[in-house]
Amino acid sequence: MTKQLQEAYIVAATRTPIGKAPRGMFRSTRPDDLLVRAIQSAMLQVPGLDPATIEDAIVGCSFPEGAQGLNIGRMAVLLAGLPKTVGGVTVNRYCASGITAVAMAADRIRVGQADVMIAAGVESMSMVPMMGFHPSMNMDIFKDDNIGMAYGMGLTAEKVAQQWKVSREAQDQFALASHMKAIAAQQSGEFNDEMTSVDIIERVPNLVTGQIDLRTRTVNQDEGARAESTLASLGKLKPVFAAKGSVTAGNSSQMSDGAGALIIVSEKILKQFNLTPLARFASFAVRGVPPEIMGIGPKEAIPAALRAAGITQDQIDWFELNEAFAAQSLAVINDLGLDPAKVNPMGGAIALGHPLGATGAIRSATVIHALRRKNLKYGMVTMCVGTGMGAAGIFERM
Repeated sequence: MTKQLQEAYIVAATRTPIGKAPRGMFRSTRPDDLLVRAIQSAMLQVPGLDPATIEDAIVGCSFPEGAQGLNIGRMAVLLAGLPKTVGGVTVNRYCASGITAVAMAADRIRVGQADVMIAAGVESMSMVPMMGFHPSMNMDIFKDDNIGMAYGMGLTAEKVAQQWKVSREAQDQFALASHMKAIAAQQSGEFNDEMTSVDIIERVPNLVTGQIDLRTRTVNQDEGARAESTLASLGKLKPVFAAKGSVTAGNSSQMSDGAGALIIVSEKILKQFNLTPLARFASFAVRGVPPEIMGIGPKEAIPAALRAAGITQDQIDWFELNEAFAAQSLAVINDLGLDPAKVNPMGGAIALGHPLGATGAIRSATVIHALRRKNLKYGMVTMCVGTGMGAAGIFERM
C-alpha cells in the first residue's frame, strides 16, 4: 500500500550577515557560534512551537573539520539550548550542502518520519581554509578519465567561459551588476526580514591600564558589496587561474563566513500550534555533469527540479542562482534562457559572498522572504557544485 506524501512547510527562515574571509568581520567568530545564533533566531520566529517536537537538525558544511568539525550539527543544537532529545547531523555536498540539508529535512517530513525539523548551513572560510587543513587526494584522480576532478574551480570556470563563449567584458558587466543590485537592496532595507544581527566581541589592548578591554559591536549587514566598483576597476584585474583567461577575482564569488537556518514542519504541526507558513518546499533535484565544466551544473538540475514540482520555468518568479563565477552564471542563464530580471534581483555571491556550505540555507532565507515581500509565487535556489554537480530547490509562497 503506497502512502501519500505530506507537505513540508517553512515556518521560519533567517540568516546571519555574510562576512569577508579571511580578514573580515567574522574572522575571530567561531562558525558554531554563528550557527547557534541563526538557529536561536529561527526559533524566536515561532514562539508558540514546542522545541520538544523537533526531531532532528540537518546542517550543511563544506569542510566539516577544525572549528566546524565534531559534527557541528549536533554541537550547535546543544549549544543553542534546545532539548537534548533533538538530534543533529552534518552533511556535505560542497556548495549545495545548505540546500541539500533543506531538502533532506523536508523529505523527512514528507514521508511522515518527522513533524518538525531544523535545516541549516554554516561555513567559516576564515577559520577553515578551502580544501581543509590536510587535503589528501586519491592518485587515480589524476588519470586521464578523471583529471577533471583535479581541476581547481577557477579552471573549470575558464573552460565554461570558453565552451559557452562568455567574454571577459560580459563577466565584468555581470559582476558590476551584482554589486550595484546588492548595494541598492541594502540601502532600501530589502535584506532586513531575512537578517539576524550578530554581536561581535573584540579584544582591544588598553595601553593605559595594560589590560585587554572587551568591546561588543553589532553587525547586521553583509560585508562584501562594493559601491565603488566600476567596469574600469574590474577591467584592470588580471586573470588568476589561466594566463590568458578571463576569470578574475572581481568576477568570481568571494570567500566568506556565515550561517542560515530554517524550521520546517508538517501540516499537523501548523494546526497544532497555529503557525503561519512562509512557504512550501515544492521540490529538489541534483544532477551530475563532467567535473571539468562543473559550473554548468544548474543547467541540468533546474529542469529536473521543475519537472518534480510540476511547473514550468516561466512560472519561477525569482531565481537565486549562486554566482560561483560570472562565467558559469552567464552560461546557465543563456543556455536555459532564464529571464535576467528574475535572476538575483538583490545581487549574488560576487557581491554578497559565498560561505560554501551555508549558501544554500542563506539563499533559501533570501528567496522565501522575497516571495512574501514582493507577493510572488515560486522561487528557486540553485547552484553548481564542485566535482561536477548542479542542485536546485523550489519554494512556493503560502
